[in-house]
Amino acid sequence: MADSSGRPLAVFDLDNTLADTGHRQRFLERTPRDWDAFFAAAAQDTPIAEGVALAVASAEECEVVYLTGRPERCRRDTLGWLAAHGLPEGRVYMRRNDDRRPARRTKLEILRRLARTREVSVLVDDDDLVCDDAERAGFTVVRARWAAGSEALRAAQEREGRT
Repeated sequence: MADSSGRPLAVFDLDNTLADTGHRQRFLERTPRDWDAFFAAAAQDTPIAEGVALAVASAEECEVVYLTGRPERCRRDTLGWLAAHGLPEGRVYMRRNDDRRPARRTKLEILRRLARTREVSVLVDDDDLVCDDAERAGFTVVRARWAAGSEALRAAQEREGRT
């Protein structure tokens, strides 16, 4: 049952939804993939105007929260990036450092947990598999199609459970 006393939640992904990861894709195109370098470079991501504008607008009616496949070890850099780019304050849900399940599974699990106590107004995410599963589960989804896609990132999200 949703908590009607609280504002609904607007849930935002980070990578390629709010943060442009294009400059760090090269670390995923190598064999072996360089995950440490990929995540270390996240602090230099440029914000994606469309995603940031939607997050700011959503904050007028919703509590904004962030749901990312980034591992917990990236929390400090992630919080710093969000603050540096003027994004609304909000809780950040991250993957455990040892969690390698597909993003669509980990994110749907957290969405369902959030929905037990609060209305989830919208999920904004660039990952089609995450979006498909969330829609099938009854969530309203905005597909973030404003960043260039990356096959390396898709593989990481789905097959390697890394982001």
